[in-house]
Amino acid sequence: MGETLRAEGGALKHVVREWVHFRRIRQDMESFLRSRHGFMGEVRASAFYRPASIFVEQPPLNLRLQLELAFHAVIPHRRERKRPEEFQVKRPCNCSECSPASVRLLPLGDALHMHAGNIYGTAGHAHQEAYSMYQAAEELLQHVGMSFRDVVRTWIYLRHIDRDYAEFNRARSDFYRRSGIAVLPASTGIEGGCHASAHDFLLGLYAIQSPSPRKLAVMTTPTLNQAAAYGSDFSRGMRIEDGNKVTLFVSGTASVDEKGRTAHIGDLSGQLNRMLLNIHTLLTGQQASFEQLVLLTTYLANQADAACVLDTLHHRGLHDLPNALVRAAVCRPDLLCEMEAIAVLPLP
Repeated sequence: MGETLRAEGGALKHVVREWVHFRRIRQDMESFLRSRHGFMGEVRASAFYRPASIFVEQPPLNLRLQLELAFHAVIPHRRERKRPEEFQVKRPCNCSECSPASVRLLPLGDALHMHAGNIYGTAGHAHQEAYSMYQAAEELLQHVGMSFRDVVRTWIYLRHIDRDYAEFNRARSDFYRRSGIAVLPASTGIEGGCHASAHDFLLGLYAIQSPSPRKLAVMTTPTLNQAAAYGSDFSRGMRIEDGNKVTLFVSGTASVDEKGRTAHIGDLSGQLNRMLLNIHTLLTGQQASFEQLVLLTTYLANQADAACVLDTLHHRGLHDLPNALVRAAVCRPDLLCEMEAIAVLPLP
């Protein structure tokens, strides 16, 4: 990570968000945190390295790896002299394993950007836990004068996605309705195990608040319908203009057609190509392409299909893109793969 950042003129302090995908999170979390802390101390970065972190059990497709790290950094045009703002967060519940959420506050121009990860609710029935997770997120946002209406992107991980996805969707819809959420954030909802055994849900978010109107636009494409049409309250993507750039957050995208149906049931190659078509058209609708992608995460339901995924990415010329490849079940049993993306391009 350090070498990659230095090659782009950045440093560890510029990492605003990290995702750590574990093969065995409960077995390896303590060792990982100890190693990370030791490394940051050696390079004198511990006071500056304050990313919003998501720690989740999603085994890397590369069977030799015990974990895989992805990160998103924002390198300012002018040299910074400030440390990341400190942010004290209380534990969301009384279980001994659940750590406080991690939060990174980033002032850019007249806007405040908030990145948060590892947000838990209160353990319980699926609807109750998912709803309380959103309430915990709202409390975090209120600490800095924000609300959930400022959220533009979320990441949700469900330990038992086949069992709990319907109740999660119901809880999210209830929370959004009661909170008056008009513009649905971009989002990913995917299988992922939490470190805290008492919890089945985990949330990360990105929010922006500005005294001037935010320059946001919901991303759409003719190859996909709106997810809310079949009961999932999220936008297919979000375009954000700030400073000297446009950032495109593409939601978790699968082999879904323009009527919301699963396309190419039982055909992995067909699903991969439809998934990539949907992402391509979301990008081209914003005058962007795969060339502007800075981060991908590819989720594959079956480990045995890894070679097909790698072959498809290579054939499409996408094998050199930054891409975390992990195993995770998708929100429908007949969906075999899903991909999310971040693209960055200059202001027009």
